[in-house]
Amino acid sequence: MSGQSAESLAAQARAAEDGAVDEALALVNEARAADGRGAGRSGGAGSGTGRPGHGSAEGARRTGSATPTSHTDDPDRKDPARRNSTSSSHRTDSRHQAAPWSAARAVAGRAGRAAAALRGGAAECRVPLDRALGLTLAEPLAALSDLPSFDTSAMDGWVVAGPGPWDVRADGILAGQDRPEPLSDGEAVRIATGARVPRDATAVIRSEHGRTDDKGRLFALRDVGHGQDIRPRGQECRSGDQLLPTGALVTPAVLGLAAAAGYDELLTVARPKAEVFILGDELLTEGLPREGLIRDALGPMLPPWLWALGAEITSVRRLGDDPKSLLKAVRASNADLIVTTGGTASGPVDHVHPTLSRVDAELLVDGVAVRPGHPMLLARTKERQHLVGLPGNPLAAVSGLLTLAEPLLGILAGRPEQEPYTVPLQGAVHGHPHDTRLVPVVVRGDVAVPLRYNGPAMLRGIAAADGLAVVAPGGAKAGREVEILDLPWSWSPTGGDGGYGAAERCFT
Repeated sequence: MSGQSAESLAAQARAAEDGAVDEALALVNEARAADGRGAGRSGGAGSGTGRPGHGSAEGARRTGSATPTSHTDDPDRKDPARRNSTSSSHRTDSRHQAAPWSAARAVAGRAGRAAAALRGGAAECRVPLDRALGLTLAEPLAALSDLPSFDTSAMDGWVVAGPGPWDVRADGILAGQDRPEPLSDGEAVRIATGARVPRDATAVIRSEHGRTDDKGRLFALRDVGHGQDIRPRGQECRSGDQLLPTGALVTPAVLGLAAAAGYDELLTVARPKAEVFILGDELLTEGLPREGLIRDALGPMLPPWLWALGAEITSVRRLGDDPKSLLKAVRASNADLIVTTGGTASGPVDHVHPTLSRVDAELLVDGVAVRPGHPMLLARTKERQHLVGLPGNPLAAVSGLLTLAEPLLGILAGRPEQEPYTVPLQGAVHGHPHDTRLVPVVVRGDVAVPLRYNGPAMLRGIAAADGLAVVAPGGAKAGREVEILDLPWSWSPTGGDGGYGAAERCFT
């Protein structure tokens, strides 16, 4: 912790998060001024009102929904209990405005940085190679040996010394043999790919580039260059060379490189822990939909998706529409991130906002001007814990994951920040009058092809997609460049423990 007290670190992190929220609010206000919507527009269908902090200056700061008023004239500022206890008339009169999509993502990223600061830095884990996929390097990857560590043959053929023709020795050299006998000028010996080349060898002649006569002499069918088809020691790297920097994502190729460079374990950033609470009495876990009940699509989808975003899933719990169970679960959770599904609007069984009020959570994002996924939210429930409330519709939940969970988890998991990129649309995409749209697309060559099945309750489009196109309010014509949010389809859980945990030795 570099000599700083926990209290000092906590104070710094709180100040950092306060500054981050203020900065995000500036983005919010700037975006609203640009589109001329002003502060009075309703959040739209499903946005909900009467949530913790609404109608007060502190609530405006926390939700990013309006310009703060004077603190001295704000009764909720003076009375925190009143601030988090909203009356029925308040629900009726309050006009909630959702945050612009880009500003909401910025708040989520800054919340992750503040939580990481409170930890005193990222937790680190030394993990075996077979458990490191998808983690982030916590130190540079330096070569532990030369690569290759000795001169090796790049091809099956003959290794020769001096000018030809060559007398071929009766023995051969296979991969794995140590220190083969040296060759004299005019000698050759059969050699396998990857085998160690004898000292003072001139070149390797590929099998198809040489022939032998009945006297056992080798003749080259084309010119032989000195050192051809020999991989010299240290050709790829020398011992101690930095191969990858801190913060590099461990991909399958990185695992191969680490193994080749001599590693059995890697020092990585520990996965932040996440719990998933599935809400809704109407959800089935097996069989066909029946009698007004539907299959739960988010329970199977969210854990591997969160894993792909860098989280370790500690539990997936089905809580139904029971506010007491939700409150108990949130209070008991020690995860870095809680993810809830459904219940984020203001209907009779939407219990997320009342629960956040009861645990005195700080709402950072309360509704986002994006379709689908408008009623998503982000709250700080404990000093180092956040909750992302996803809408219940499947594609809307995906929108919430990529808008709020991905930026936050990326920081906590030490993931390298991805540079945004744009691709022209092959066809036009209808837009929402005021909100950003996230539309499933496939990328074919240098164009993004919008997919038909993009309703908030549909997964057919996203299941076939390469990414989500970010479509500005008003839509986009064919040929318009749009930002693409990549989907982490390349990541899949591995291991025999169900896939989402890890046998790790973690320390801070």
